[in-house]
Amino acid sequence: MPTSSRLPRASGVLLHPTSLPGPHGSGDLGPAAYHFIDWLQSAGQTLWQTLPLGGIGPGNSPYMSSSAFAGNVLLIDLAELQQRGWLAADALASPPAADPHRIDFATMVPWRMARLAEAARAFAASSDAADHADFSAFCQRQASWLDDYALFMAQCEATGWADWPTWPDGLAQRTPAAMAAARQRHAEAIGFWQFCQWCFYRQWAALRAHAHARGVKIIGDAPIFIAHQSAEVWARQDLFTLDASGRPTVVAGVPPDYFSATGQRWGNPLYRWEAHAAEGYAWWIERVRRTLELVDIVRIDHFRGFADYWEIPASEATAVNGRWLPGPGAALFDAIRAALGPLPLIAEDLGVLSQPVKDLMAATGFPGMAILQFGFAGDATDPFLPHNHKQHSVVYTGTHDNDTTVGWWASATEHERHHARAYLGTDGHDIAWAMMRAGAASVADTVVHPMQDILVLPTDCRMNLPGSPSGWWVWRFDWSQVHPWHGQRLADMTRLFGRG
Repeated sequence: MPTSSRLPRASGVLLHPTSLPGPHGSGDLGPAAYHFIDWLQSAGQTLWQTLPLGGIGPGNSPYMSSSAFAGNVLLIDLAELQQRGWLAADALASPPAADPHRIDFATMVPWRMARLAEAARAFAASSDAADHADFSAFCQRQASWLDDYALFMAQCEATGWADWPTWPDGLAQRTPAAMAAARQRHAEAIGFWQFCQWCFYRQWAALRAHAHARGVKIIGDAPIFIAHQSAEVWARQDLFTLDASGRPTVVAGVPPDYFSATGQRWGNPLYRWEAHAAEGYAWWIERVRRTLELVDIVRIDHFRGFADYWEIPASEATAVNGRWLPGPGAALFDAIRAALGPLPLIAEDLGVLSQPVKDLMAATGFPGMAILQFGFAGDATDPFLPHNHKQHSVVYTGTHDNDTTVGWWASATEHERHHARAYLGTDGHDIAWAMMRAGAASVADTVVHPMQDILVLPTDCRMNLPGSPSGWWVWRFDWSQVHPWHGQRLADMTRLFGRG
């Protein structure tokens, strides 16, 4: 039986919290996030879609986090910590110099981490019994992942972020003696990472409550794969395709495609699906359960990998040489549904879809995705054109991996431009809003508009370029770019097409 239920006809905005305005080098869970939710409500929007909320990895990507469960500590609102008395009055007086439209990770990360360390020390020294009790209760509730995560991060820091298979004294193999010694040795650092997660979860819960009070639900994002340099791979080595030393033997990616002639070699370790099946997919059940504690709907990235996935030998420098292997299929989602009930999931089903992927989409009943920018390269039969959309789907002009619509138009082929002009009834001068209008008018239950398209921004504001390892995830906006007509036009369009 299907594992999902229909989403209501609705409209929302795609924006990662790091792209919000704010005085401390990047967006966070502070006042700008609350203001953004209020703006969504005023613009008739009932959905806010983010990227993964975990910590960033290589290239500052949120899709290569150090944990599948932990929140991104760089999103913590430092002003709230100051209000609680854990930061000195002048601690935030001299933030790193920042371009309001770009994140400079090289200066922002150490500045924020130093303030978090100061706050953790002040909290540890404080005598507020209620705060300490709440912290202890949080650590107990989240112990199944938090204990390993905090030790993992403490050991990473102590070794200069060396890959965990190189850790000495039995810690890579997690021998009981090595684990006990490391917990004692890193007790203060473990407390720091636990404190940061407590702050993130507290602040996120308050922000989500504010969203719900404004009639806004949160769509989160769960990457199918997790980083090798992560607490979960280290903690459950038996669930991943690793050699005896803990290094991947094969890695994840996709073959040559729309984005790259050599494919995309992501480098994540692949799952030992037979090991997951043997324990009733308990790890995945827990992952989805924890994610749904943070968000209302989950977009599963690279959903096709559950049907069949591209296996690349770890020795290969590109994704060209690999092979397709079968994934767990519907058995995984049947197990999750049996444990958690109907699943509010969105399947990222983009790319060339094999019959097993189509069968899995039908078996689960999850809504798929339609990308309008992909619709104009062919003819009237293209499935991404609005007249071919399915009701049970989510439509976007583009996602975080696409160019902005203005940028797409600038680089589009003449065929694409001619087709779009005729189809959308525009000469191209207002292409972003013409595309958004087509998405809003679609029969698809859900439409999500990238904030860059609402603000009619060019290519240099795109969030990511797949296959490019650096220079991305940096875009931010500021409120001076948002005019009253943006919200009013969005609200009018949403209401016109029955989405509000």
